[in-house]
Amino acid sequence: MTYQTNAFAHGIGNSAVSSQWFSRPADQKFLSLDDMLAFKKVDAQRMTSRTVDTHKIQIIGELDQNNPSRGDLRIEYADDNHREHVNSPTNWSFGQLSQLAGAPSGYLRDLPAPLAADCIQWGLRYNRGKELVKVYGSQADGGELRAATGPDYGRIFDWEILEPIKQLVDASGGRWKVPGMMTGSRDGLAVYDPDVPVSMDTTTLFASDRDVFVFLVDDRNPIEVGKLANGEPDLMFRGFYAWNSETGSKTAGIAAMYLRGVCMNRNLWGVENFQEIKIRHTKFAPDRFAYEARPALESFAHGSTATFVEGVQAAKAAKIAHDDDSRLDFLSKRAGLSGRMAKAAAARHIEEEGRPVETVWDAAQAITAIARDIPHQDARIEVERKAGALLDKVAA
Repeated sequence: MTYQTNAFAHGIGNSAVSSQWFSRPADQKFLSLDDMLAFKKVDAQRMTSRTVDTHKIQIIGELDQNNPSRGDLRIEYADDNHREHVNSPTNWSFGQLSQLAGAPSGYLRDLPAPLAADCIQWGLRYNRGKELVKVYGSQADGGELRAATGPDYGRIFDWEILEPIKQLVDASGGRWKVPGMMTGSRDGLAVYDPDVPVSMDTTTLFASDRDVFVFLVDDRNPIEVGKLANGEPDLMFRGFYAWNSETGSKTAGIAAMYLRGVCMNRNLWGVENFQEIKIRHTKFAPDRFAYEARPALESFAHGSTATFVEGVQAAKAAKIAHDDDSRLDFLSKRAGLSGRMAKAAAARHIEEEGRPVETVWDAAQAITAIARDIPHQDARIEVERKAGALLDKVAA
């Protein structure tokens, strides 16, 4: 069953999922959580994380006779049980080793392999304030060295992100799923179909040997938050994405939101009340994920829709302005906009809604409308948070 949505006129756009969808090759796209979780668990079982003394690490460079500026590197090291290991660095772990050694990786990549190896070796042994390095490498000799970090790096395995998500999906009876798609338009509004089949062209499940990214929605159970101009219901649904890199290429985190539609290239539209939790991979990162991010995800996934609907109704009932001066005063002093942005928001609301800002809900819609014009996602989200903060205060 399809439904109409005014996804382009309300809320903001979010390109985080689309960026993943566009940049991932076919072998990093999955059609089911089961397949992705199995892949990450098997992959993790082949790897081992060890903390190694830099004096027990040997960086070996083998010259390519046909191309002296190139060659192969291998990392030889001994663990606490005095067992020897040999790994070949990936591009990512080579960059991490270079950083730990205090040398620019871009420069080292253009050196003959033996010379680059000597530079990294010297830097690790003599140019570091710490003697320990945490390596994440294949158990098989000659396999990949996926990561090389400081000893206090707190590794959250990718499967540890996926497993609670899989449990939530199973507990929901399949309500949480890969999103459908806006498939066309009718009477000037987009038509959203939640039952578009999952394929390599529509999936939002991505994983590589370095990271994982998942986006799921509850789009078969939209929430009515008002009426559109044509009298049809203004519908939104819940969604969240989660990400992680067990090799340290990015933080771990979860972002939750309400949205009105997802288009063919996996851009999110009509996003409201965007909230996120980021966890850096410090020593206590696994504990922080267990005590902060995972419970937050469960609370959002199982939350009562009544709370959100009541919050919207309260925001629509909360009168905040009766003339232009009071509108601008609220948008600047209470919402935290600059004078210029406050005027732009007030004008945009008249342009799009046909009437001036009068309630907290109007103010939030006006702020998200001007946020859509901001090209950089971080800055756009920062403005969107101001709208979310207004709604949170009303709902509290």
